Amino acid sequence: MQVMIDNGILQLTLSNPDGIVTGIRYNGIDNLLEVLNDEDNRGIKGTSFKVIVENEDQVEVSFTRTWDSSQDGKLVPLNIDKRFIVLRGCSGFYTYAIYEHLKDWPGFNLAETRIAFKLRKDKYMPLPDDRLSGRGQALAYPEAVLLVNPVEPDLKGEVDDKYQYSCDNKDSQVHGWICTTDQPAVGFWMVTPSNEFRSGGPVKQNLTSHVGPTTLAVFLSAHYTGEDLVPKFSAGEAWKKVFGPVFIYLNCTMDGDEPLSLWEDAKQQRSKHTQLIKSCSQFLGIILFRYVDDNIPANGAYIGLAPPGNVGSWQRECKDYQFWTKTDINGYFLINDIRPGDYNLYAWVPGFIGDYQYSAAITITPGSEIEVGDLVYEPPRNGPTLWEIGIPDRSAAEFYVPNPNPKYINKVYVNHPDRFRQYGLWERYAELYPNEDLVYTVGTSDYKKDWKIDTNKYQGTTWQIRFKLDNVDQGSSYKLRVAIASATFSELQIRINDPKTNPLFSSGLIGRDNSIARHGIHGLYWLYNVDVPGKLLVQGDNTIFLTQPRSSSPFQGIMYDYIRLEGPSKLSSKEEYKSSTL
Repeated sequence: MQVMIDNGILQLTLSNPDGIVTGIRYNGIDNLLEVLNDEDNRGIKGTSFKVIVENEDQVEVSFTRTWDSSQDGKLVPLNIDKRFIVLRGCSGFYTYAIYEHLKDWPGFNLAETRIAFKLRKDKYMPLPDDRLSGRGQALAYPEAVLLVNPVEPDLKGEVDDKYQYSCDNKDSQVHGWICTTDQPAVGFWMVTPSNEFRSGGPVKQNLTSHVGPTTLAVFLSAHYTGEDLVPKFSAGEAWKKVFGPVFIYLNCTMDGDEPLSLWEDAKQQRSKHTQLIKSCSQFLGIILFRYVDDNIPANGAYIGLAPPGNVGSWQRECKDYQFWTKTDINGYFLINDIRPGDYNLYAWVPGFIGDYQYSAAITITPGSEIEVGDLVYEPPRNGPTLWEIGIPDRSAAEFYVPNPNPKYINKVYVNHPDRFRQYGLWERYAELYPNEDLVYTVGTSDYKKDWKIDTNKYQGTTWQIRFKLDNVDQGSSYKLRVAIASATFSELQIRINDPKTNPLFSSGLIGRDNSIARHGIHGLYWLYNVDVPGKLLVQGDNTIFLTQPRSSSPFQGIMYDYIRLEGPSKLSSKEEYKSSTL
């Protein structure tokens, strides 16, 4: 009934043929996992067990579940192969999964898939027990609880909410737990050597934890994006994908070590284990951005290979693999370890709006080395910048984030760069603007203090941007560029100098990110380029009205990334461009 793998450092026990991890013995602790967790509540169960590799240096085992038509309507039409690998002398183990949908099978949607380990509850933290009646007060949605009588009394008055522990794919490299009730202290770490199997690209956000000491490796989810990131497979569509591997690393303190030394050690493991998962294909080049007549190296640009699609389609891609990196100060980039296949090359440059896509398809073959040379991205630009608000970085982080309600504090995020992760910030807008909506005056207001992160409090809102123009060419067209960092069941309407006229522009209903409720600062990126006829503007004082009219939920709203008004293109010159703030 069990499979046990022991390398003298750790002992891994799995149910047979289910392939459920039931025990992790390490450093004298019988089981690092929560033993009271029902084994019927531990995920996908296999029906067949097989040893893939067994020698002096490595053991790899497989637990498979094979689908057939008799299971139609009962199980997802997937063949699932769960793998576990233990190496000699290694203080941890690898795990990954292979999913396969055959061509003649029925269609289905795959909303989420992940690996989860529920650890023993002897940790200093909010616990599942705190959600029982009398210990926790439910807040605006089930995941959020105010701790009124927690198991750990020192946590009384804090909010526990799993969404406060989300992060971007690019940053989800190492996370985990330190248990100090055992001596020596023991660390349990989820190490992700690479992210190519995750959906949505480098800035897609995912959970890292759940209620209690639960460690997650989320491979696929609709969090912070909505239905766009749910892969939908039609009948007759063949598909196969490897999720992982991830490495579960265990460590313990030596005499005199501080418990936090385990965290530093765990971070070093990512580089070590990245080197163990290598192929030979390479892709390299230089990306530049065109600044009028000059080509300037794109420092810190995100550049990646993703399945063929349209400009920017990578952020909604969720079926296959993506390989991303960042350019150096000279614009050089190198992408290693790419799976063979056909790709498009995509990029975007923090500090500039829009997306880049290389015109030709890229075919990667085993062992190939491809050099594309200079790539030139021309960011959208029609005329000189008359004014701008924010930083074009696909995030609302630079804008004003209010202090949380003192009743709903998470001490982790007090004086923290990610203070936007505090619970209940959506309620603060109505307190800041009880009678009228935000008014931003170009040249006087400061976006770091005066521009807020969302736009909704149970009723539609209209924000104003007030600005002066010394001259107006009423026979020409101006360009208003609005980049949105996140939207949730929202609509953006734009009016010029008359709040009661029909909108010059409407986005229609956009977004299902739910980033406001989930304490995010971005979701999916939207860019709108709106032509503004000069006849709508006047010499002197002007006002742009930004209306978000939809208001059936407190979580509906828009997070802006960046707004810019450009003058007519015929005024453009190299000198006038350089007057812009970048």
